[in-house]
Amino acid sequence: MVQVRDLGRRPYGETLALQRELAETRKRDEAAPDLLLFVEHEPVVTLGRGARPEHLLVSDRRLADLGIAVAEVERGGDVTYHGPGQLVGYPILRLDRHRRDLHWYLRRLEEALLGALAAWGLAGVRVEGFTGVWVADSAARERARAIEGDGFDTAAGPDVPRLVAAGRLRKIASIGVHASRWVTSHGFALNLTDEPLRHFGEIVPCGIDGVTMTTLESEGVRVAWDEAVDAVCAGFARAFDVRLSRSGERVAP
Repeated sequence: MVQVRDLGRRPYGETLALQRELAETRKRDEAAPDLLLFVEHEPVVTLGRGARPEHLLVSDRRLADLGIAVAEVERGGDVTYHGPGQLVGYPILRLDRHRRDLHWYLRRLEEALLGALAAWGLAGVRVEGFTGVWVADSAARERARAIEGDGFDTAAGPDVPRLVAAGRLRKIASIGVHASRWVTSHGFALNLTDEPLRHFGEIVPCGIDGVTMTTLESEGVRVAWDEAVDAVCAGFARAFDVRLSRSGERVAP
């Protein structure tokens, strides 16, 4: 059983401290539940362990003027942006209760998000070499090959960088995780509205040169927050073969 907690809108630093505390509790206490936290952050740029300075395209002062915080964190990956209009999910799971395999875990997170997109009639794809979830135009999808067993597509081959640079493969969800003693933290961010697009220009998102970020809204899908949470929960339950428990109400700050 995985308990779902909707934290509402909160500053990044507060939520980072909370998930670190919850992950430590999960490591110490085998009886503690697995968790799936949802949050909408105040504007923040986060720098993962693989972040390169040149992927931050503006100064710290400029970010401060824009009201965007900066945080260096322990997750994998490069630089990304979180803010209003984006659904962020933080699974706090004991992978030894599932599978001790971070590659498997990343693919399960992708599958959860791909399942949510499918529920809205939007065909998402994986892109070989780039963790996360993408959407593709019809021509790019013709170059995608089906992955046996999961029903989703992966764009693969030498033309992938060209398709990314041309905007024919567009990134709609980012994933960056951390695991300590096989307990996970950090997670994924799904772009709901076009509001986050205002600030991806301050960075090289996920360190991918020329990437085009997109949103559900830009792809013609409009969803309310609660509807987005429900769809991702359903995708998560299928991808990880677990049951979810939730109160249906946001947790007050």
